[in-house]
Amino acid sequence: MHHPCTLRLALTRFAFPSILFALTVCAPDLSMAQQATSPFMTGATALQSNILAWLTPIAIILVMVLGGMAMANRMSWGWCLGAILGVAIAFGAPQIVTWIRGMFGV
Repeated sequence: MHHPCTLRLALTRFAFPSILFALTVCAPDLSMAQQATSPFMTGATALQSNILAWLTPIAIILVMVLGGMAMANRMSWGWCLGAILGVAIAFGAPQIVTWIRGMFGV
């Protein structure tokens, strides 16, 4: 005859994984649910859209000023092109991250 603690341990050890397996098989949508509607993602998306809304006119004015200064020969064209590339990377960051994640299958 087995001790009651041994029986309880055996039930816990085998019953819990069996219940999880049954839930995964019977309700795959519930067990594999994505957390796309999490409060963190909602807040991060709102923050990103707010930053882009503020940054858009600033970036436009920056490119105009840098282009004007480069045309007036007050600064190097390399700085102007570097700033334009930086703006393109800043605004294209979500697409760049998606592209890199797709390359690595994440």
